Amino acid sequence: QVQLVESGGGLVQPGGSLRLSCAASGISFSIYTMGWHRQAPGKQRELVAIVTSDGTTNVADSVKGRFTISRDNAKNMVSLQMNSLKPEDTAIYYCNARRIMLGVNPNYWGQGTQVTVSS
Repeated sequence: QVQLVESGGGLVQPGGSLRLSCAASGISFSIYTMGWHRQAPGKQRELVAIVTSDGTTNVADSVKGRFTISRDNAKNMVSLQMNSLKPEDTAIYYCNARRIMLGVNPNYWGQGTQVTVSS
C-alpha cells in the first residue's frame, strides 16, 4: 500500500532550525510532485512548498528564504529544511504526493508531524 511517513518534528525556540523528512513507499516516487503542507490550530491547511518530478521548487511567500524543499529519488524521500523558525510556523506538517494526469489524479497524504516554535 501507499505510505508517506514524516519525521523530524519537535519543539524548537524562535530562530532555530528543524529538518523534516518524508519517506514514501508504494508509488513510483520519481514521477510524483512532492510537497509539504501545514495546518495550524483553527486554520485551514496551507501549501508550504513543492518540488516537481523535474526538480522545480516553489515555496510559499511566508517561508521564502527560510525553508528549502529537496528530494532524493534514490531514497524515495523528500525533505524540508526549516531555518529561522518563527512562532507562526507552529503547525502540523504533512507530506503530500500527487500526480496530475488525464483521467487519473493520485493524491496521497502522510500522517503529519508536529512542529512547535516557542520560547
